[in-house]
Amino acid sequence: MKALRYYKQKDFRLEDIAEPVPGSGEVKVKVKWCGICGSDVQEYLSGPKMVPTRPHPQTGLSAPMTGGHEFSGEITEIGAEVSGFTPGDRVVVRPTLPCYHCHYCRQGRYIQCAVLATMGGSANGAFAEYVTVRDDCLYKLPDNVTFEQATYAEPLACAVRAVQRSGMTPGASVAVIGAGPIGLLTMQTALACGASRVFLFETVESRRTLAEELGATATFDPRDGDPGKIIASLTEGRRADIVFECAGSGSALLLADSLSGRGSIILQMGVPGEPVAFPFYNLFMREKTIIASQGYVNSEFETALNFIASGRVRCDPVMTTARISLDKIIAEGFEELTGPHRNRHCKILVTPQG
Repeated sequence: MKALRYYKQKDFRLEDIAEPVPGSGEVKVKVKWCGICGSDVQEYLSGPKMVPTRPHPQTGLSAPMTGGHEFSGEITEIGAEVSGFTPGDRVVVRPTLPCYHCHYCRQGRYIQCAVLATMGGSANGAFAEYVTVRDDCLYKLPDNVTFEQATYAEPLACAVRAVQRSGMTPGASVAVIGAGPIGLLTMQTALACGASRVFLFETVESRRTLAEELGATATFDPRDGDPGKIIASLTEGRRADIVFECAGSGSALLLADSLSGRGSIILQMGVPGEPVAFPFYNLFMREKTIIASQGYVNSEFETALNFIASGRVRCDPVMTTARISLDKIIAEGFEELTGPHRNRHCKILVTPQG
């Protein structure tokens, strides 16, 4: 079968490899669609990050690995000791693989598992025709959810966790920095969970337009005027109760400080590539809190799927800017997302079936 294999930075290879065989507690899934995530792009540009160069303590695997972790498909084969699933089931897959035995897993803190593995990183993923999946990672698709929509459950689960970790209560004033997929999904999740208004800050005009279509109260280019004064004028001088930083840059974190009010929460979802200087005096004097959020636990993935099924969060087709076949993933996927046309895109979906 065809699979995209991660070797090292800017060395991804589309190769023919053997089809996987499901072991005990696993199923074989025919991949329908898989999204290209920002973390995949970072792996391409500056990896290895998630792909291990030494055998992973849980999976025993190391590069080269098959990438792809935002995916849906159809079960084609059932391994031993699997119940509740049959060939033909339409499923979406949670790609995180907690051990369920360590100190953190026993407390339900699965994303903090001491030996956490992730499909598409330390376990083989879904930029391939077929993939084997642990049965605890499978979720049957509701009839009204398409395979394409289901690929958004994974990034949406990150947004669900971020909103929950922020402690947001109904009526909160929220700011979101960055209108990539994570920013747009976080904006929608905040609205679905009762935010009274969500202001979005983004430099790319087409992304601001999309954010408005998806429900943003107002959008702004942070380079125009003084963003802190702008949001103060819209919140009776208080500024935002919660700021979700979804851009991953030092300037975005500084913007979050400007947008946030006294006693506010700055929820850090973006990952700056370099150390960041930050005015901690402001944090101290205004009793602000910075909270990091990465990934999700199992229940949050299920919540994300329910948000898609209920229509509370819109994803495909409105957020999908291209659909490509696996054999074109490098030229029309990674090179497109890292080249001069990258700002044209929100999410690119890949199918090995084309």
